[in-house]
Amino acid sequence: MEDKRSLTDWLPITKKELQYHGWEELDVIIVSGDAYVDHPAFGPAVIGRIVQSEGLRVGIIPQPNWQDDLRDFKKFGKPKLFFGVTSGCMDSMVNHYTASKRKRSTDSYTPGGEAGFRPDYATTVYSKILKDLYPDVPVVIGGIEASLRRVTHYDYWADKLFPSILEDSGADMLVYGMGEQPLREILQLLKKGVPFDSLRTTPQTAFLQAKSEEIPKNKNWEDVAIASHEDCLKDKLKYAANFKVVEVESNKLIARRISQEIGDKRLVINPPYPTMTEKEIDASFDLPYTRLPHPKYNKRGAIPAYDMIKFSINMHRGCFGGCSFCTISAHQGKFIASRSEKSILKEVDEVVNHPEFKGYISDLGGPSANMYKMKGIDESICEKCVSPSCIHPVICSNLDTTHKPLTEIYKKVDAHPKVKKAFVGSGIRYDLLVNDYNKQLQADDAEEYMEELITNHISGRLKVAPEHTADDTLRVMRKPSFKYFHKFKEAYDRIQKKHGLNQPLIPYFISSHPGCKEEDMANLAAETKDMGFKLEQVQDFTPTPMTVATVIYYAGVHPYTLKPTFVPKTEKEKKDQHRFFFWYKKENKQWVKDKLLGSGNQELYDKLTAGQHQGQQKEVPKWLQEKRKQHKKKR
Repeated sequence: MEDKRSLTDWLPITKKELQYHGWEELDVIIVSGDAYVDHPAFGPAVIGRIVQSEGLRVGIIPQPNWQDDLRDFKKFGKPKLFFGVTSGCMDSMVNHYTASKRKRSTDSYTPGGEAGFRPDYATTVYSKILKDLYPDVPVVIGGIEASLRRVTHYDYWADKLFPSILEDSGADMLVYGMGEQPLREILQLLKKGVPFDSLRTTPQTAFLQAKSEEIPKNKNWEDVAIASHEDCLKDKLKYAANFKVVEVESNKLIARRISQEIGDKRLVINPPYPTMTEKEIDASFDLPYTRLPHPKYNKRGAIPAYDMIKFSINMHRGCFGGCSFCTISAHQGKFIASRSEKSILKEVDEVVNHPEFKGYISDLGGPSANMYKMKGIDESICEKCVSPSCIHPVICSNLDTTHKPLTEIYKKVDAHPKVKKAFVGSGIRYDLLVNDYNKQLQADDAEEYMEELITNHISGRLKVAPEHTADDTLRVMRKPSFKYFHKFKEAYDRIQKKHGLNQPLIPYFISSHPGCKEEDMANLAAETKDMGFKLEQVQDFTPTPMTVATVIYYAGVHPYTLKPTFVPKTEKEKKDQHRFFFWYKKENKQWVKDKLLGSGNQELYDKLTAGQHQGQQKEVPKWLQEKRKQHKKKR
């Protein structure tokens, strides 16, 4: 039997739950491609709780059926203010397909991990349905799928350029990036009776208007026009040049408003809000989440994405790495928004009271675990900066990279009486801890952080992401030379030895990235073998909207130089590059031999096969070792 009182702790997802709340209608209805998990790591829950915190009535329609009579979309009727639409925590195409475009058999954001509960291009499908059903109700789209498809973009799965998702979806407004700030402004203005059509100077939003209309006036903003969607379709160089403008403006403290023509319409992208203050980000994380999936899913099985993060704590947002293949800075921005120590420790208190908590926090992290509290020393210098990365090609001399606040947080969490261990599960930026690369690094600070991390916060192994070994490829990736990974490993091994620990490093690598040639993968295999690695955390490059690497993949040129850049694109090229990761597997050995010897690479082949020739002692299987021990005892 349902407990009516406890169900009101969640935002309503059924008509019956509206009655439990005592509501007859809603102000805002959120439609999401994910199951409803009421936790600050799940965007739809955050948006719902913000609407609620503004004194408005909000409900969620999670994973509606888009293939029947559309009853899910109709169950709450019309909202008074607007529909909010998101594909969920992932782009639906990344969620559905592998790098080789094979359909995935599971979905981590669905109970039981079942696939098939959201459509391809979910944001567009949901928005079109709502505009057909309720043409007079505004639709606001957001989340990562909408955010990264806000302008002309290459879609890998359709292998073509798409216009802004606003054009295809028919939505009235797009909120890009982390949506708390624009959402609050939208809600506060609507509560005052401001018409929806008058919200067009809200920062961090985008909309379409007739080309004949004037762009709304805002004396504080400068404007920049980029090549039209039609020009991009005709000329790949114009598409590539557009990307540079969009990326630069997305990562500036004082950005320009961007406009782009699409047929007889004009896309307008307003500049982003300033980075969230500590008070603002705390307010978002401190909302009254139950931190649990909705009880409706209890009989359908666990939600894998929730199981992964239910005992983890996100301490900050943003990433100043600017990696060419990554969407984090495109969505969250390069400036770090850090929570207060008080807010983080308050969440620790909530996590330890979870009914299933056994004393272990799985992650004290963020997009990159060790960027907490890092920012520009002199903000006036940051205001003039147009670089998409603060640490490539070198670490900015204005960047404060002290790990002290992070070390202190780790120690305070360790001191909690109900915490046995708090692990760092997110990957760390190892280059921030290498003196040769980070000239601002204080040796004592780095040593203290690494000692604390290695001795108290590693769950058996530590994730790091060098991504490649070839300097030319790493430059395209906006990653440091692999020589600095060697330096980091030396320091890591030294501290481990000092404390008698054996916790392996798990390096992440990417194959088939723009700029990467087959010989680079062969060298990667040989160099990582020499370091004692048998690679497991590897992936083939997947072009996703709004990344430098995706622009190069489609256009064949780097968007910042417009110079040609090599791209492995055929299925065979990609497969061959990926096989070098697993040179040691029986099924690949003959292939590797034919490849390397066929291209005159005897020396590289010898490196890879060293230790496998005759006369080399073979490793004795464990079962045989045990058998020999037993035999000795009998004798």
